[in-house]
Amino acid sequence: MSQALQLDRDGAVARLRMTRAQVHNAFDAGLIAGLTAALAGLADDPAVRVVVLEAEGPSFSAGADLNWMRGMAAASEAENRDDSLALARLMRTLDELPKPTIAAVQGSAFGGGVGLVACCDIAIGVPEAKFGLTESKLGLLPAVISPYVISAIGPRQARRYFATAEIFDAAEALRIGLLHQVVNATALDTAVQRQIDLLLKAGPVASASAKQLIHAVCAHTDGAKHDADNAALIARLRVSPEGQEGLSAFLDKRKPNWIQA
Repeated sequence: MSQALQLDRDGAVARLRMTRAQVHNAFDAGLIAGLTAALAGLADDPAVRVVVLEAEGPSFSAGADLNWMRGMAAASEAENRDDSLALARLMRTLDELPKPTIAAVQGSAFGGGVGLVACCDIAIGVPEAKFGLTESKLGLLPAVISPYVISAIGPRQARRYFATAEIFDAAEALRIGLLHQVVNATALDTAVQRQIDLLLKAGPVASASAKQLIHAVCAHTDGAKHDADNAALIARLRVSPEGQEGLSAFLDKRKPNWIQA
């Protein structure tokens, strides 16, 4: 595990914490590689059912590290492409992780930090947090994170915030869909735990597969094929061991076997 990260496990819950508080958890090549590797490991761990992404210090993530940016400014176009592909792999790994993910946003997030929030399935932040897609101030754009941010806030809001690079607060992040919930800092852990409890009561396969269904629905172009795919999915779930147990438990008025007593 990278020194920039800490991984803690509590039963079926894994907490992945960014620990570069001294630089506001800004991205560099090491943090990007460490996050990608840690998430890939959690994806393959059958004991893990929920992943919480969190951070130390006053900021969730300030985006790109200044020294890293300085190096990329001096690098070739090919080197910049390779570097950007590494960030793209991180974002896609998080977005497609076959486990439900929760972003516990205890502080501000900018640039790639907003991308991390957008890639998580559930995002809960504090009122003091600020957000910004500030790349256009540097003559750049949030290209790598754009699929995930646009999915979270929609094209209309993205047109504004990608172009203006303006900073917005947690209330606005909630209004436009980047955050699902805003709670006081003292209540953040409780709010995250409530989501964990809800996820652990859901069927493990169902909760892990939910985002795959949503991706497929949003991407479909052939209505008839889409209907057939969805019908096949629900049929497969109904006859699966988990589906059979869930239906039996409901009919028998008992808890399914994946809920711990």
